Amino acid sequence: MHHFSLLDLSPIPEGQTAADALANTVELARAAERLGYHRYWLAEHHNMPGIASAATSVVIGHVAGATRTIRVGAGGIMLPNHSPLVIAEQFGTLETLYPGRIDLGLGRAPGTDMATARALRRHMVQEDTFPHDVVDLLHYFDDASDDTRVRAIPGTGTHVPIWILGSSLYGAQLAAHLGLPYAFASHFAPAMLEDAIATYRGKFRPSRYLARPYFMMLAGICAAETDEEAAYLRSSQILAFARLRSGRPGKLPYPTRDLDGEIGREMGAQVGAALSCSAVGSPSTVRDQLLNLLNTYRPDELMLTGMIHDHAARIRSFEIAATVLSELLTQKEPAQRANHP
Repeated sequence: MHHFSLLDLSPIPEGQTAADALANTVELARAAERLGYHRYWLAEHHNMPGIASAATSVVIGHVAGATRTIRVGAGGIMLPNHSPLVIAEQFGTLETLYPGRIDLGLGRAPGTDMATARALRRHMVQEDTFPHDVVDLLHYFDDASDDTRVRAIPGTGTHVPIWILGSSLYGAQLAAHLGLPYAFASHFAPAMLEDAIATYRGKFRPSRYLARPYFMMLAGICAAETDEEAAYLRSSQILAFARLRSGRPGKLPYPTRDLDGEIGREMGAQVGAALSCSAVGSPSTVRDQLLNLLNTYRPDELMLTGMIHDHAARIRSFEIAATVLSELLTQKEPAQRANHP
């Protein structure tokens, strides 16, 4: 592992507003920068009462303007919802405003329910244009030739780094084929993680964007002073995930000490499996769990995410994780950095 980073969904806790959530995002981003996180990514979700990052590029600009050095980006933009040219203009503008600090991660899911996807796209098409749209974006960010008819302005010549995101083998195959960095959504869909890593690394074709494969895995984090406190704080995210799976999305719930009573053991087992790629507990427990993940999957980069109802406790959780990961990094030999996106 060369870096550790942070994914934020700008959660809206029960009893608070979207404005509170976005203010919390800025405070967390500043803390992440101070704590040594390499990237701060935000994700596109729509029609979610508990997520405030729907206008992802706008929030990215807000966070980049409130920080100084940390890379800020999308993890990700759901490309089927958008014209590649519009995304190129948005992220070309961000890169122009904050040079050398912007990432663009791309996903092919809608990031919402199908009714909302129709409202976003206006016209649903059956064919999968995602690979073609990714290639279009790469061209828009490239240097234009004299005969280029359509340009992203700003965008042309900015060379915004593009990542492929995924939770199946599809994204791994595409990222390998195009020679792009790849991030796997193991924080909520870990089932195919090992196969995706093997596929991406085994089929990777060097490109002008990347000489060697660069793989980032995502993991949940909920760290506190004791295992018991961490488990209690984690209950908010488990409860929110269970309600989402039951078709009842809402704001991030208050934590509970009676998860079985709230969601039942069967749903609890399903959610536990989905969120199993996580580290939850005291600093020593989290250290053991993170080290196990790193030793098992050998990612080039680890991105952490976690939703805790209490904002101060959430910042403390990422602080504990940063301390642990910084110590683990110092125990490794200095890495070659030329291949890092």
